[in-house]
Amino acid sequence: MEVIEVKYDNKIVKYFAYATIFWGVIGMLVGLVAALQLAFPDFFNDYLGYKLISFGRIRPLHTNAVIFAFVGNAIFTGVYYSMQRLLKTRMWSDKLSYINFWGWQLIIVSAVITLPMGFTSTKEYAELEWPIDIAIAVMWVIFGWNMFATILVRRVKHIYTAIWFYLATFVTVAVLHIFNSFEVPVHFMKSYSWYSGVQDALVQWWYGHNAVAFFLTTPFLGLMYYFVPKAANRPIYSYKLSIIHFWALIFIYIWAGPHHLLYSSLPDWAQSLGVVFSIMLIAPSWGGMLNGLLTLRGVWDKVRDSAVLKFFVVALTAYGMATFEGPLLSLKNINSLTHFTDWTIAHVHVGGLGWNGMLAFGMLYYLFPRLFKTELYSKSLANAHFWIATFGIVLWAIPMYWAGFSQGLMWQEFNPDGTLANPDFLTTVTALKPFYIMRSFGGLIYIIGVLLMGYNLIKTAKKEHLLTMRWLK
Repeated sequence: MEVIEVKYDNKIVKYFAYATIFWGVIGMLVGLVAALQLAFPDFFNDYLGYKLISFGRIRPLHTNAVIFAFVGNAIFTGVYYSMQRLLKTRMWSDKLSYINFWGWQLIIVSAVITLPMGFTSTKEYAELEWPIDIAIAVMWVIFGWNMFATILVRRVKHIYTAIWFYLATFVTVAVLHIFNSFEVPVHFMKSYSWYSGVQDALVQWWYGHNAVAFFLTTPFLGLMYYFVPKAANRPIYSYKLSIIHFWALIFIYIWAGPHHLLYSSLPDWAQSLGVVFSIMLIAPSWGGMLNGLLTLRGVWDKVRDSAVLKFFVVALTAYGMATFEGPLLSLKNINSLTHFTDWTIAHVHVGGLGWNGMLAFGMLYYLFPRLFKTELYSKSLANAHFWIATFGIVLWAIPMYWAGFSQGLMWQEFNPDGTLANPDFLTTVTALKPFYIMRSFGGLIYIIGVLLMGYNLIKTAKKEHLLTMRWLK
């Protein structure tokens, strides 16, 4: 029987991994600056006063950098690595892989330039203007083309669950991006949305919530289904549950967007539809979380020694917390207290820092020794990063939950005569300053952990180079 040796393209994985680390540091540092602006506004206004780093300009830069630069590159890193191994074949086209890489980095650089300059469509998570939107669509199609072509030339019959999550990500993000980005160009770098009024709001939050669902969740669930069993050296706890998880999640998630528009002019039936589907999301979300955690059943002793598994466990726990809290916040009686408050910011960052961040870190620690065929430079540094990151998340999230709760109560406080007790918005902001300072400190700690990881992984990569040089000598 002939044995066919498959040479995987690890170079593209390395490129995306390096980009993940680089843009992760940049995106989080921009977020830290935005947090410090809320904590110390006088310093930034009176002493710096630079328009290009005003909160209104760097806040969308932070969200785009973390979501599409850090998480986006992490997705491509994991997909290009796992897909080749699950399908037992090299990517269909190396050329398309590298067009995908360089094109995506060019899009990120264009965002770094245009957003601080004030070029924005003003749509949440879709602020980039129409020429960049077209470029995003082209790069996404190139990625999908390469992925589908690789599936068609695979050397195995079965398509593993992780790849179904990747496929759902590609198809749904393409539809979301194209329809939400229908714009009427006025001139270069300026356009207006094709939609107006409540239709514009509904399309935006159909996109906005599902950007979280199908860019920050489904691809990372695919990565979870590959990397957690690999790191634990165990099969997934229940393959049948993974299939149910997939189909239930993608059917329900797409309908949950209207819960962002409660108490708005959106028809009440549409608001209620969003609430119902949001509550239903708990079942598949927690099914996936438990499937990942139960994969470790019988090997929890490995978690004590493995930094990779520690990161995965906290990532799955944060996923469970965020996907329980999201449906909770969609209930009208709870939403009336939390909407427009910093509670929502805390909720988003439990998902971003906990679910996406920790899973990406665990994946990178798993990949680098295998990509560079050497031991991790420092396991103790990796474990230190884990504890630093976990402490940073706690110190970031708890003050913001507290701030959000205080905010909501202050806005609903009335005098005996029925007037608002805190009619001045600045009163609320001033009261929250201590929480903003604590949040900034938590973010700083989290970034220190990321810098430690970058140092550790770069030293790991250099170990391979040194070993190669010694061998050549």
